[in-house]
Amino acid sequence: MYKVWKTLLVIAIGFLPSVLSLWIIRKAHIRARSRLRRLSMNFSAVQRRYNLVSEENDRYYLEGVGFLIGDISCRYNARSAHIRCAINPCGPCKGCRDYEPRELSDSKN
Repeated sequence: MYKVWKTLLVIAIGFLPSVLSLWIIRKAHIRARSRLRRLSMNFSAVQRRYNLVSEENDRYYLEGVGFLIGDISCRYNARSAHIRCAINPCGPCKGCRDYEPRELSDSKN
């Protein structure tokens, strides 16, 4: 009877790392699924937080260039649809203290 118990103990100890590993993987999957569920419920809040375009609609289309945001008469405007400028990327452009008029080049000079 002693040999049977000893054999069962050796088998149980042999399976212990595998069972422990499966348990840890299962817990990690549950945690990841829970995190994804929370993110999907709060997606609109996350999207608003990382959206660089402000709520005011200063986005417009310029022929040959595409969509732009911000005041393109400013020297620091990025001329991009995603970011206004390096100084004030989230905007708004109206009332920006770093505004500098852009120098226009003349083709006559």
